[in-house]
Amino acid sequence: MKTNINKTWAKVLKSEFEKDYFKKLKLDIDNLYKNTNCFPEKKNIFSSFRSCPLKSLKVVIIGQDPYHGKGQANGLAFSVCNNQILPPSLKNIFNEISSDLNFKLRTNGDLIDWSKQGVLLLNSVLTVEEGRPGSHSGIGWEKFTDEVIKIISKEKSKIVFMLWGGYAQKKEKLIIKKDHLILKSGHPSPLSANRGYWFGNKHFSLCNNFLNSIGEKPIKWN
Repeated sequence: MKTNINKTWAKVLKSEFEKDYFKKLKLDIDNLYKNTNCFPEKKNIFSSFRSCPLKSLKVVIIGQDPYHGKGQANGLAFSVCNNQILPPSLKNIFNEISSDLNFKLRTNGDLIDWSKQGVLLLNSVLTVEEGRPGSHSGIGWEKFTDEVIKIISKEKSKIVFMLWGGYAQKKEKLIIKKDHLILKSGHPSPLSANRGYWFGNKHFSLCNNFLNSIGEKPIKWN
C-alpha cells in the first residue's frame, strides 16, 4: 500500500506513517487486497488526501467506511465513481442541498469537485471488503484518521466540521474547539432522515455563510 498523498499532508503525517501500528496496517492491507476483493481500488485509498491539500482545507465531512459494492467507492467519503447509481444517503445529501440552497437537484455522485474546493471527505476507515460493511474496522485505520482530525484541529483555523450521525459525532472530542465551526445533525441515511434527523439541517448554507464571514470562497455544492 503506497501512501501517495499531497505533499502538504505528507509533511504533517510523516511521523504517523513511521509508527509501528501504521507499518503493520500497510502489511495487513496488502494481504487483504491480495486475498479478498476490497474497495476502493488500491490506488484510490488515499485519494481524499491528494485532491484536497491541507493548505486548501476549508471543510471536513466525516464518514464511516467506504461503500462495499463493486465499482462504487472512489476513496472520498459519501462519493461514488462517476456513472454509478446514487446510494440512498447521497441522494438525501443532494436533496438537502437542493432544498437548502434552492439549487437544481445534483445527479453526479462523484464528489471530486467538492474535494478540489477544500472539502476533505474523510472516512474513519479507508478500506472495506466487498459485501462486508465494517469489515476493516479495528485494524488501525481509526487510529490514523483520528490523528488526522487532531492535526487539522491543531494546525488549521476556522475549519467547518460536519458531523452527521452518532458515529461521526463521537469524533467531536478530537476537535479543539477554538475557532472552528462544528455542525451536527442526524445521518443522511434513510433510517435517520425519514425520522426527521437529517432534512432541514441547512448545513450547506451555514457552512457557506461562515466561509463568507471569514473571507473565504464558499463551496459550490451543486
